[in-house]
Amino acid sequence: MGALLKCHKPLFSMQFSSIFNSTRTIQLRTHRPHPFFFKPATSIRCLSSSSSSPLSIESDGVTTETPLSSELWLHNTMSRKKEAFRPKVEGKVGMYVCGVTAYDLSHIGHARVYVTFDVLYRYLRHLGYQVCYVRNFTDVDDKIIARANELGEDPIDLSRRYCQEFNQDMVYLHCLQPSVEPRVSDHIPQIMDMIKQIIDNGYAYPVDGDVYFNVDKFPEYGHLSGRKLEDNRAGERVAIDSRKKHPADFALWKSAKGGEPFWDSPWGPGRPGWHIECSAMSAAYLGYSFDIHGGGMDLVIDLYHPLALRLFLLGTHYRSPINYSDIQLESASDRIFYIYQTLHDCEDVLSLHDATTLKDSIPPSTTEEINKFRNVFVASMSDDLHTPVVFAALSDPLKTINDLLHTRKGKKQAFRVESLAALQKIIRNVLDILGLMPTSYSKELREKALKRAKLTEEQVLHKIEERTEARRQKEYEKSDAIRKELAAVGIALMDSPDGTTWRPAVPLALQEQYVAAT
Repeated sequence: MGALLKCHKPLFSMQFSSIFNSTRTIQLRTHRPHPFFFKPATSIRCLSSSSSSPLSIESDGVTTETPLSSELWLHNTMSRKKEAFRPKVEGKVGMYVCGVTAYDLSHIGHARVYVTFDVLYRYLRHLGYQVCYVRNFTDVDDKIIARANELGEDPIDLSRRYCQEFNQDMVYLHCLQPSVEPRVSDHIPQIMDMIKQIIDNGYAYPVDGDVYFNVDKFPEYGHLSGRKLEDNRAGERVAIDSRKKHPADFALWKSAKGGEPFWDSPWGPGRPGWHIECSAMSAAYLGYSFDIHGGGMDLVIDLYHPLALRLFLLGTHYRSPINYSDIQLESASDRIFYIYQTLHDCEDVLSLHDATTLKDSIPPSTTEEINKFRNVFVASMSDDLHTPVVFAALSDPLKTINDLLHTRKGKKQAFRVESLAALQKIIRNVLDILGLMPTSYSKELREKALKRAKLTEEQVLHKIEERTEARRQKEYEKSDAIRKELAAVGIALMDSPDGTTWRPAVPLALQEQYVAAT
């Protein structure tokens, strides 16, 4: 991306660095910057800054302010090291993330990339930044054209359909919508303008309706990926073409061919080539210079349950290899169930107490645990978004809540309800920042409870009817046996004047383990 900007605007001093999960790189140009970027800056920098206001995580009765000296550190792909993140405009962040080439359904590689940047987006906003998050769609591309020709479909229509599918997947994964989602087909004039300027500046040349970028004229080409021109093997990513001045020269504009979408241009009818589209779109909304640029890698694996998948992906640091297996995803599913079950049980107890009657004080041990968790969260997220450490630290406050809920000692603790309220609040706040706090988790809990119990909803309802009939017939031993049978597998029955319902619960065996441990 930085390469084309330099060639688009000569004598334009620029440094470029980005957060990447892969070796894909793209470029940019300027059109109409986002309103809060008042003027183009002189360099492209990524992954660097400290907030101008203190970070705080709300929790009842606990001071949670972080000193102003706290800095967010992120890995800079250009320098290949972690750097303190400092935005170009104080209090505001411009972030461009390479979107999908919309020719097929999403896979886990997409999920990892966009969950990672969603967490970064959420965390930057939590720190108090105003973030302009741009994530593009590539809807004009060789792969799209090939797939459309296979299906006998218009390429733009096919791409539009897969863009909609992608957006549904992002909602499914609890990813927030970006500020802007530009598409290549809507930015053809800006792309042509950029290509004209690059040609005028001597960095590209037209050949028979095509336009190629001249890599020999730009010695810094390949610095971001760490590859030298001589390391590139002809034909791997850039097509072999005897008309090119260098085998690595790539097409900024491709002449029209039969069965392909095209637009009229100064070089004849055609369409954008590699690199150029994101260069134009990023600059159109963020200007010549912005703070964070990112992209991702491809792993062809189907998507899993959204919350379990999100937890699984964040359980490995975004720059580390991730090992996928059904067992690991099942473990993540169990973990997310445990978290939500703990919060659900905690809220059941809290619902029995009027919040206005709770005291302001909590025991020193609870205060210490909350502060410890908050400090680990801030330090880990500020250290290049180290989410695995956050999840490890989450174990202690969750265990404390379960001790307060289920053990004899915990039930007798002074200020028990106040401690539960403070602990569940900070846990909920952290989960919300990580995108793991759905508006309602009762459905997820019920689905997981049924799966764990190896029962269907219909089977549970049949057991409830059977027990209701036993009670009607005054067969209380049978009635109690059915209740205990379901409780043993984590299905709790609740009787009321309106009838009997069920809810997920901690299985009796686990409850007994809690008691035995005290």
